[in-house]
Amino acid sequence: MKVSKLRPVQDIELKRPFSVETIIDEMRNSGGFVGRHLAEGVNILTDMVKNESCTKFLSFPAAPVATGLRGILRDLIRLKLFNVIITTCGTLDHDLARSWGKYYEGSFGLDDKKLFRKSFHRLGNIIIPHEVYGPMLEKKLQPFFKKLYDEGKRELSSNELCKRLGEFVDNEHSILYWAYKNDIPVIIPGLTDGAIGSQIWLFSQTHKDFKIDLLKDEQLLSDIVFDAKSTGALMIGGGISKHHVLWWNQFREGLDYAVYITTAVEYDGSLSGALIKEAISWGKVKTKAKQVTIHGEATALLPFMIAALMDKIGV
Repeated sequence: MKVSKLRPVQDIELKRPFSVETIIDEMRNSGGFVGRHLAEGVNILTDMVKNESCTKFLSFPAAPVATGLRGILRDLIRLKLFNVIITTCGTLDHDLARSWGKYYEGSFGLDDKKLFRKSFHRLGNIIIPHEVYGPMLEKKLQPFFKKLYDEGKRELSSNELCKRLGEFVDNEHSILYWAYKNDIPVIIPGLTDGAIGSQIWLFSQTHKDFKIDLLKDEQLLSDIVFDAKSTGALMIGGGISKHHVLWWNQFREGLDYAVYITTAVEYDGSLSGALIKEAISWGKVKTKAKQVTIHGEATALLPFMIAALMDKIGV
C-alpha cells in the first residue's frame, strides 16, 4: 500500500445553503466509519438508477412498513425507481391494515401486559389496535377471496395476489396500490408467515381447491433474471427477502450493484449479519460489483439516502 495512492481524510464542512445531497457528498470524503459507507451507498444507488438497462430489485422486511418509512418505500415504487419487489407477508399485513385503519406512536418501554389487556399490540415503539389488525383483515379479506373464487380463480402466485390486493385496496398511501398501478411485481416467497397467509388458509378450509402457486413466482423471477442485461439491489434488512434477491441473481453470475442496510452482526453466521461482500464467494454478487454494507437502522438512514438520491437524479 503506497501512501501516494491513499485518499486523505477530509473534515466535513457544513456550508450554506445546506442540502442533504451536499452533506452526504461531504461524508464521502470523511473517512468516517458508517457515514462514509452511507455516502458510498447513495453513489451506488445513483449509478444503479441511472443505468436504464439495469433491472433493479428492492427488498425489505415487514417491520418498516408499520412506520413512516412506508412512505419512502411507496414513493420508490410510485416513481418506478425499482422493477421488482421482494418482501415478506407482514408487508401485506401492515400495508393493508394501515390503508384501512391507523397505527399510533408508542414507546419501547410500555407495559406489554397492560397493552394486551387493553387490546393493543406493540411493534417496537409502534402501537397497533387489535381491531385494526387481525379482525379488520379478516373482515375485508374473506369477501375478497370469495370474489376471486367466484371469478374462477383457483390458483394464484403471490405476485398475482398482490396485484389484485393493490387494485382492491385502491389507496394512494399503499405500497401495493402503486405496485399494481405501475405493474411492478411484488413477490412474497414466505406468504404463509403472516396474517394474510392465515386468512388464505382460513378461506381454504371451505374452498379446498383455492391454492397459492409459489413456483409460478419462481418462474417469473427466472424470466426476469435471465432477461436482465445487468441487475442491482437495495436490500433493507436480512432474512428471506434479502436471500431471495441474492439467490436468484447467482444464476446470472451475481448482482452488478448491491447496497445492504442492516443492524445485524456478522459473527453469529446469520444471513442478516452477513456483509454483502460475503455473497461474492457464493457468486451472488459479482467480483467487480459496486457494493457496500451499511450498518444502521433503516428508519433513521433511508430517508436521508433517498432524499440525496432524488437530488442526484433530479426527481
